[in-house]
Amino acid sequence: MNDIGVHDTGIRDAASADGPRRVDVVVIGAGQAGLSAAYHLRRVGFEPEQDFVVLDHAPRPGGAWQFRWPSLTYGKVHGMHALPGMELTGADPARPSSEVISGYFTSYEEAFDLRVRRPVDVRAVREGEGGRLLVETSDGVWSARALINATGTWDRPFWPRYPGQETFHGRQLHTAQYQGPEEFAGQRVVVVGGGASGTQHLMEIAPYAASTTWVTRRPPVFRDGPFGEDQGRAAVAMVEERVRQGLAPLSVVSVTGLPVNDAIREARANGVLDRHPMFDRVTPTGVAWDDGQEVAADAILWATGFRASIEHLAPLKLREPGGGIRMDDTHAALDPRVHLVGYGPSASTIGANRAGRAAVRDIERLLGRRAPTPVAV
Repeated sequence: MNDIGVHDTGIRDAASADGPRRVDVVVIGAGQAGLSAAYHLRRVGFEPEQDFVVLDHAPRPGGAWQFRWPSLTYGKVHGMHALPGMELTGADPARPSSEVISGYFTSYEEAFDLRVRRPVDVRAVREGEGGRLLVETSDGVWSARALINATGTWDRPFWPRYPGQETFHGRQLHTAQYQGPEEFAGQRVVVVGGGASGTQHLMEIAPYAASTTWVTRRPPVFRDGPFGEDQGRAAVAMVEERVRQGLAPLSVVSVTGLPVNDAIREARANGVLDRHPMFDRVTPTGVAWDDGQEVAADAILWATGFRASIEHLAPLKLREPGGGIRMDDTHAALDPRVHLVGYGPSASTIGANRAGRAAVRDIERLLGRRAPTPVAV
């Protein structure tokens, strides 16, 4: 399947036995972006466990996909782009996407001998000696000349704050905790959020629940017709402009709108996707608006998205006043050693692949490596 060789070399340790382990590159995260970066590192001659190491805090392969709810089958996944060098073929669309993609990532790690270390929690990245970065982890400290941060967003669910939230007598949960529609059988459910997850949750829950109410901060934008390359480039450009300014990134999906399919049309016709403006407060028994409207609820499901998991980079002081990290291509504008892939405009499966390749090319130049002819894969 590939011509990348397997080597059994160990970590170079130029420090003392108790000092940091030295590598050229540390990759943090083994989701789509991290595996893509690791593949391209291998392809241009970096050796795993010698020149680079991949650290992942998840218990097993699969990135954030391994935590998705069982009812999100592979057939419901839109825009899953294959990792570089190995296609995902023959997947049963009725199987949970968590199983399909975790199995695919497992095979990928094995096929290209990426030797991901897990579970490893990265606690902080800070300035080291001699222009190196110190990566402090639950598995010790690593000293690197460059960093590829591919930590995604799943670990930072965003919970908006509304008056009275703490008084609610029912259950509140986030998309990150959602396990399927059956748990809402016979309940009155308020779903908050106008993105893909919110609409999927609503359409799944409605047949089981006693009632559903959909609320969003802004009117949802439904997109009819094809979404071509021009529209895709325009959407990515909008997200990219934000990170260039040092603003917190928006997801690419947030600027593309919700694609209309038969399920969406049916849900709109039968009133499931009947959107209400955002409520003003939470009450012990539901939610309420300042105009006097109230809705009783047994559960509030916050499908309100995620934020980038980059707290471990705080010691490097890369954040701008706008709340984000200003980017120059894939690296932080304030530190060319630090690459963020799967961040901002590359926060899609195809975008993560491209960003992984671009980051590796930049790191080759930064480290002054003479790249060999890429291995055919």
